[in-house]
Amino acid sequence: MKSIKNFENKKVLVLGLAKSGESAARLLDKLGAIVTVNDGKPFDENPTAQNLLEAGIRVICGSHPLDLLDEEFSLVVKNPGIPYTNPMVEKALKKGIPVWTEVELAYLISEAPIVGITGSNGKTTTTTMIAEVLNAGGQSAKLCGNIGFPASSVAQEAGEKDMLVMELSSFQLMGVEHFHSHIAVITNLMPTHLDYHGDFEGYVAAKWNIQEQMTADDVIVLNFNQDLAKDLANKTQATVVPFSTTEKVDGAYLEEGVLYFKGEAIMAAEEIGVPGSHNVENALATIAVAKLSGIDNQAIKETLAHFGGVKHRLQSLGEVSGVKFYNDSKSTNTLATQKALSGFDNSKVILIAGGLDRGNEFDELVPDITGVKQMVILGESAPRVKRAAEKAQVPYVDATDVKDATKKAFELASQGDVVLLSPANASWDMYKNFEVRGDEFIAAFEALKGE
Repeated sequence: MKSIKNFENKKVLVLGLAKSGESAARLLDKLGAIVTVNDGKPFDENPTAQNLLEAGIRVICGSHPLDLLDEEFSLVVKNPGIPYTNPMVEKALKKGIPVWTEVELAYLISEAPIVGITGSNGKTTTTTMIAEVLNAGGQSAKLCGNIGFPASSVAQEAGEKDMLVMELSSFQLMGVEHFHSHIAVITNLMPTHLDYHGDFEGYVAAKWNIQEQMTADDVIVLNFNQDLAKDLANKTQATVVPFSTTEKVDGAYLEEGVLYFKGEAIMAAEEIGVPGSHNVENALATIAVAKLSGIDNQAIKETLAHFGGVKHRLQSLGEVSGVKFYNDSKSTNTLATQKALSGFDNSKVILIAGGLDRGNEFDELVPDITGVKQMVILGESAPRVKRAAEKAQVPYVDATDVKDATKKAFELASQGDVVLLSPANASWDMYKNFEVRGDEFIAAFEALKGE
């Protein structure tokens, strides 16, 4: 960790807790800042705030009093999920106070170079793939960021010989100023989180912040399957290394079922340990980073061949009576479910789908679910998902929750079939988050296995 003096005796407000807020508060306190934490959860229900107070950090809980900002803070570090329309954030910006997310702090203290990964889909899988390949090839890669390990905590423990492999959300990237990746990856860009960003252009601009400080000595890895990425390639100072499954590019590409990097064959696509065309894209991005980092082909091939996926992201759970189970609870939109289905023979898939009703129809899913053996539909959005199933002429049954859906899906399956939880919807109608939803699916699978 770099010993920096930037925050000594500076008043800093940490807005919102959770893991990243707590990490930011503790780091700033260590760096000599005068820290105030403001969190909406009442103090007596807020063990994190209680622990911070015990550590000598000032905490204000239960509300977000606007007059708090009259204390002339030098900086606000906000939880990424707090939108810029929040009155506290709006007032801070109006007063000219910088508003950061904690990944900016991580960059400022990090002795280790950063590999930053962002995108609409596949970023967690790609981040994990990259870290595993780098470690298999003799590097010391440390996972952090949006993947669940606060970057500002991991950066404190990383040295010059380490690499921070950092998943970055658009929310986090909106709050950076000096942040600088040595290598950046954008997996793909699709319209999502538009309620937060206002429009697709705002969302893309947030993602594009990942390269703002990059120079020609740095590399950005872009998905040339998308015309948007080709356009953005002309708008960066960084050296662009493309990847593509549809054309031969000067980077990583797929040709006749084989993954190449700059003309050198690395492995067959069918050898990748997780199914789906999207995972071929993820593997190509990983290969690009690995080759740029000096990793040998054997380490790349062996790691990707044994890659078992990431929990809740097309995670292979195993088999019961010859029926395979895949947990793709992270699929909270139609695109993610489309990509999941691309890895299977639809005639053998029993698809569990449905969740939070956001008002959208699922017509775009119709071509992808056509030919699916059966659907099990649940959640608020069930009527809309059923309309898509009817248009695709897919038979379906109702379920009350994921546990019930898993049981019914197994009853509908035959040996050789696949039960796929890929909801195409957020989870918040029934579950706290997609992880809880996925955990219920895993528990239901384990119960079936034990019968």
